[in-house]
Amino acid sequence: MSNEKTVLLDPPWLHNEQGSTRRVGVEIEMTGLTLEQITQIVAEQLQGRVSTQGRYERQIADSQGEDWIVELDFHLLKQMGREERPSSTLGGELGNSAEEALAWFAESLVPFELVSPPLTLDRLPEVEVIIQQLRQAGAKGSSDSLVNAFGMQLNPEVPDSRPETLTRFIKAFLCLYDWLHQRAQIDLSRQVTSYINPFPARYIKKVVAEDYWPDREQLIDDYLADNPTRNRALDCLPLFLHLDKARVRRTTDDPLIKPRPTFHYRLPSSEIHSPDWGLFTSWNDWVEVERLAADRERLQACCQAYRKHLNRPIERLMGKWIQEIENLWLSQ
Repeated sequence: MSNEKTVLLDPPWLHNEQGSTRRVGVEIEMTGLTLEQITQIVAEQLQGRVSTQGRYERQIADSQGEDWIVELDFHLLKQMGREERPSSTLGGELGNSAEEALAWFAESLVPFELVSPPLTLDRLPEVEVIIQQLRQAGAKGSSDSLVNAFGMQLNPEVPDSRPETLTRFIKAFLCLYDWLHQRAQIDLSRQVTSYINPFPARYIKKVVAEDYWPDREQLIDDYLADNPTRNRALDCLPLFLHLDKARVRRTTDDPLIKPRPTFHYRLPSSEIHSPDWGLFTSWNDWVEVERLAADRERLQACCQAYRKHLNRPIERLMGKWIQEIENLWLSQ
C-alpha cells in the first residue's frame, strides 16, 4: 500500500509513560470465509503456529511470540465448543444436534473475528497486509449484506494515565464525533443496533466545557454516571477498570469488561470486501483525534466552537459542524 491515502499516519505520542513504543490492538469482524480459511491465511502471513482452543476458536502464536485469535463471535457457541462432545447416547446425539443447529444458524448471522495482540506501532502494516489477503480470499464485511452488522475496533494504548491527558482525548473525540461517524459510513444494520450508541448530550456538554479538567476520580465518576455501558463509540470502561477497579465495579459488574490501559474505539464498520477500505481508513481518523488532543490550545478553541454549535439546533440539523471540522479543526 504505497498510495499516499493508504499510509498509516504516526500519532503524536509514540511512547507510553514507561518509554516503550505504544501498542494498538485491532479486532476485525467478517464473514465469507470459514474459521479454518481465516486461520490458515493469518498463520501463513505471520509464520505462526496454530493451536485449537475449541471447535470455534483458534489461536496463532506469531514469530514474535504474540498470540492472535480467530473465533466465532458467539459466546454461547464458543462455550459449547470448548466442552467435550457428548457420548453417542440419545442424550448425546440430541446435544450434538442442538450444537450443530446453533452453528448452522450462526454461520449466516454471526461473524468470525480476528483479534490481534497489542501490536507496537511499527507492526500495524502487518494488519494491512492480512486484510488484503483476506479480501482476496473472499472475506465480506458489513455493507455486503443487509443483515451484516460487522465492525472493526481499535484499542490504542494511552500515552499516560494523567487525568489531563485522558480528558484531552475524550474532549477531542466528542468534538470530532460527527465527522468520525460520517467518515465511518455506518450502514443501517449497525445503526439499528445498540453497539455504538452516541454519548448523551448532557455528558458532551459537561466534558467540552472550558473549565472541565477533573481529577481522575471525578473523570471516572462523571463517565460512569452517564455511560455505565460498553455500548459507546469510544468505550472508556476497560481503561477506567484498569485504573480504578473498585470504582467501576460499584457501577457495573459486566464480565465482558476487561481491564486494559487502552481506549476502546468501537465506531468503525468492517468493510473488508472493499478495495478502498483498510486499517488506514479508521486508524488515520483516530490519529486526528490524537492530534487534536495533543494540542491543548487548538483543543480549547475547538471545544469553544463546538459549544456554540451545540446551542444552534438548526445548524446541527444542516450538518454544518462537519464542514467546520474539515475546514478548521483537522491537522492536515
